[in-house]
Amino acid sequence: MRLIKCPRCELNYITPEEGFCKICKREMKGEPQQEEIELCTVCNEHPALPGKDVCLFCLKEMSENQDRDNEESENPVDESALSGIDPVSAMDEIIPDIPEDIHDREYTELENEMSLEELEEEESEDEDEEDEE
Repeated sequence: MRLIKCPRCELNYITPEEGFCKICKREMKGEPQQEEIELCTVCNEHPALPGKDVCLFCLKEMSENQDRDNEESENPVDESALSGIDPVSAMDEIIPDIPEDIHDREYTELENEMSLEELEEEESEDEDEEDEE
């Protein structure tokens, strides 16, 4: 069966026996255009509100849940639970203690042990060995 474009709108495909597509036939008869009713994306039962993707019922439920969440988040934190923490003194504990008696030579040895270039070279050598196998 071969399909052709509707000669009137040139958008829809029809069989040669039909003459015009269903949409053009409706327009020519003067029937009002039928709008597709979009269903709610949440419940898939009720029609969605114009410009939205949810129905009135789901929109109300979502706003109620949001209001409840906002009420819970507005409750201030109990400051008595934080009274034992001094924020400035806690910062001092983060800084590691480095002994002053480490000499420059030892720093360079540590730096050489942790060199990223050496690690990259070792990894590339390992990859080359794996590729050869």
